[in-house]
Amino acid sequence: MSIFRDRVDAGRQLGRRLAELRGQDIVVLGLPRGGVPVAFEVAAALDAPLDVIVVRKLGLPYQPELAMGAIGEGGARVLEEHVLAQARVSDQELQAVEERERAVLEKRVLQFRKGRTRADLTGRIAVIVDDGIATGSSARVACRIARKLGAARVILAVPVAPADTLAALTEPDEVVCLATPRQFTAVGYHYRDFSPTDDEEVVQLLDLAAKRLQDSPPDSRNAAAAEASDPVDLDEEVEIPSRGVRLQGQLHLPVPATGVVIFAHGSGSSRHSPRNRFVASVLQKAGLGTLLLDLLTPGEERNRANVFDIELLARRLSSATDWLATRGDTASCRVGYFGASTGAGAALWAASEPSARIGAVVSRGGRPDLAGPRLSAVTAPTLLIVGSLDHEVLELNRQAKAMLRCPNQLAVVQGATHLFEEPGTLAAAAILARDWFVSYLLPSAESNPQE
Repeated sequence: MSIFRDRVDAGRQLGRRLAELRGQDIVVLGLPRGGVPVAFEVAAALDAPLDVIVVRKLGLPYQPELAMGAIGEGGARVLEEHVLAQARVSDQELQAVEERERAVLEKRVLQFRKGRTRADLTGRIAVIVDDGIATGSSARVACRIARKLGAARVILAVPVAPADTLAALTEPDEVVCLATPRQFTAVGYHYRDFSPTDDEEVVQLLDLAAKRLQDSPPDSRNAAAAEASDPVDLDEEVEIPSRGVRLQGQLHLPVPATGVVIFAHGSGSSRHSPRNRFVASVLQKAGLGTLLLDLLTPGEERNRANVFDIELLARRLSSATDWLATRGDTASCRVGYFGASTGAGAALWAASEPSARIGAVVSRGGRPDLAGPRLSAVTAPTLLIVGSLDHEVLELNRQAKAMLRCPNQLAVVQGATHLFEEPGTLAAAAILARDWFVSYLLPSAESNPQE
């Protein structure tokens, strides 16, 4: 029986449970790979630094999914003696598995940190996060490593685990677990979406977390407790009806909300995109609401043609806009569109509708040309952001700009390729988008955006 939609949902729920730690000297440590998306959300909720604590399961030689122990950084090791005895694993077999996993572990340490120094845990609270616990071997090793690195207090935080495993843990000072199902078969069984997390996503999330913390003034983090009486931003999963399907979204609103930006991408999982979430966090800090939206269902996304069905994507974007108008907390908000890839074409198509009341549009590495002749009907001020090294798309954006009749700009981010993966380029695009939307969607902003 699924309890959580996905790791993002689990991380946000876990972050709310751990809210009392906000403002304390903590470091959130995710267990790669699957624990990192959960830890990313916890770190964001607690406004805390994020790092990894790398461990590797030691699987039985003939049943690798069953742990006979785990190893971690610094030579840490935990063995499940009862499993070893029952499986009759020889010392040679154990050594062979450990040597193989140790090589993988060392490689991943280098890959995940990618030049970053390991977070100093001396005298701090270490919050170790995974997407769930089965045998507990990896969690026990992680706790030992954190203690060895000087943590004054070790908290193990997971969305789901069997109660008997938690009861047997002695390594952490405290265990926080959202659910302990009576019938526990496997961690993934309790998630609706338990898609694998790859190494690239782990690195991206670590980069985004570091950038978020860098952009967050220290004074604002220290003042978190004093602001407890202030209105709390709304952050919730939503479903939006559109002609027989229900679109999944993540809505974030300041209180009160005056402007909301809907994110449009021709993908069925764009609301979980680390890039979209990073840009959304920059907009949120400026006082803007955001709606991260999947314009396609997972089944529809498997048909590549749907990704380029601009009319379909635009229709669903319009449905989301109409849905915002039905809510009491967003009915009076000015609405903007942030489009990436084919979502940019959909955003401009939707903005060209005669009934559209869109305050501003931003395209990031998008295909505005896919809106075709509708470009000339767009009235919303439009900003086109393209990387200087994304040569083909840059030319398509120049052609699209020539067809626009609304106030518009083409901003070229130097050194950026199509996905803005180069250091600092995604942040530059996010700042450009933030300034554009603030200028046109927030009533207290200047009447015209800065060049």
